[in-house]
Amino acid sequence: MSDAPFPHLLIVDDDARIRDLLRRFLIRYGFRVSVAADAAAARRLLAGLAFDLVVLDVMMPGEDGISLTRAVRAQSDTPILLLTARGEASDRIAGLEAGADDYLPKPFEPRELLLRINAILRRVPEAEPDAAPQVLQLGAMRYDPARDELWHGTERVGLTGTEVALMRIFARQPGVAVERGRLAEELGRDRGHAQERAVDVQITRLRRKIERDPREPRYLQTVRGSGYRLQTD
Repeated sequence: MSDAPFPHLLIVDDDARIRDLLRRFLIRYGFRVSVAADAAAARRLLAGLAFDLVVLDVMMPGEDGISLTRAVRAQSDTPILLLTARGEASDRIAGLEAGADDYLPKPFEPRELLLRINAILRRVPEAEPDAAPQVLQLGAMRYDPARDELWHGTERVGLTGTEVALMRIFARQPGVAVERGRLAEELGRDRGHAQERAVDVQITRLRRKIERDPREPRYLQTVRGSGYRLQTD
């Protein structure tokens, strides 16, 4: 997060009424809020300012939210919360695969958005002393839990807040299976098939960064009927 005393949010939505409603609501809860009406305006703001989280509508004229998510994720680890049409599960999965940290179906109550934002901002807790080994070796990769950093040789690999949260969960007990439902809960989501599917998508993204061949994972393994485990060297 940035060094600002209050988290700075960027709201990107082509509906002026929604932008204004969310801006006023979130300011009341102590956030600093900037708004953009489309992806082009959002890109200009992102180029000049550091944000703690982006709330991004999927369906916008011109460049849509999925495309903008990919562009943001290619350059930074800023958390992204997507606003999606309730019936469009494909948008939600595509958004997570593009790099979003979470999604919220429309219509929604502003307080529900507030809860999701706070959950994402809490997702990377302060390191606990001796909570995990100093360094986890994963073949050519290594993960440092104390710094929340993944390295490939001398190159640092960027992780989103959700990916860091997953690595911290696994790093607490390397080699031990963690249920999908528990992962969903620790990521600030409710239990349920849809949320567990969202966890699966996040695991797939994380494997692309850890595994030499994500289709045949050696380190971030699926445990049939149990969930996932991180197997170290």
